[in-house]
Amino acid sequence: MTGSAHIVEEIARLKKEQNAILLVHNYQPAEVQDIADITGDSLELSRAAATMEGDVIVFCGVDFMAETAAILSPNKTVLLPAEEACCPMAQMISADELRLAKERHPDAAVVCYVNSSADVKAESDICCTSSNAVKVVNSVKEDTIIFVPDRNLGQYAQRFTKKKILPWEGFCIVHDRITPAQVHEARAAHPDAVLLVHPECRPEVIDLADHVESTSGIIRQVCASKKKEFIIGTENGILHRLKKECPDKCCYPLSTDAICRNMKKTNLTKVRDSLQTLRPRITVPEDIADRARGAIERMLVL
Repeated sequence: MTGSAHIVEEIARLKKEQNAILLVHNYQPAEVQDIADITGDSLELSRAAATMEGDVIVFCGVDFMAETAAILSPNKTVLLPAEEACCPMAQMISADELRLAKERHPDAAVVCYVNSSADVKAESDICCTSSNAVKVVNSVKEDTIIFVPDRNLGQYAQRFTKKKILPWEGFCIVHDRITPAQVHEARAAHPDAVLLVHPECRPEVIDLADHVESTSGIIRQVCASKKKEFIIGTENGILHRLKKECPDKCCYPLSTDAICRNMKKTNLTKVRDSLQTLRPRITVPEDIADRARGAIERMLVL
């Protein structure tokens, strides 16, 4: 038995002992995706955290995702195996900064992308994900929206609403650095391929795409399509799941540099160790969790 196979066996045993579930984001390393109970995007994993039975949630992702799970499942132990795995975009806004924006625009609603801290969610009216941002924006009664923290997702939602969106100047460092030049290069290399990009990409990249989808939306599009070749404009961890779920399709990365270093900080050893020690545990102060839970649950109702 190889070392990794032995660790996988240990993880399976510990999961049973701890009555644990393993939630894994689509951008995680292949070895971690392969042991998941559920692999998905932020919305899918948020729903799973709120509804799945189990005493322990092992969240293989980044900090804000584990926080969301802890908010939705306050009676469960939530573990983040890679304690240092953060989201740079979530760090581009603070609760204090958002409060100042709310003072400047007292008649605006705050729509908060789930890629944000619990503190920021607590200051928001409703959360959204990349798959439901347009629906969420159109669901609020206010005509002006402070959209935090992703300017690109906010600008994408603006295309589908008559409301005035005030986008925060945050961005995903992985998606924001994808360029039109890379699109043209990929299309030249794969002229018959369908181009799918994530709405965290820049507007000029979105303008060149055939489809704009969340990570789970990209997977559904590829698997359902009669086409055989696809250029995938998001973090490259998704390519592993696409290969498993759509083995008859050829999927090419739009950018070979589209790698989130924080998402790749999780590994099998860290997952095993977290189950052994029930550390690192993610908790959210009750007053913040209560307010943030309201914003998240209003999204889940939609």
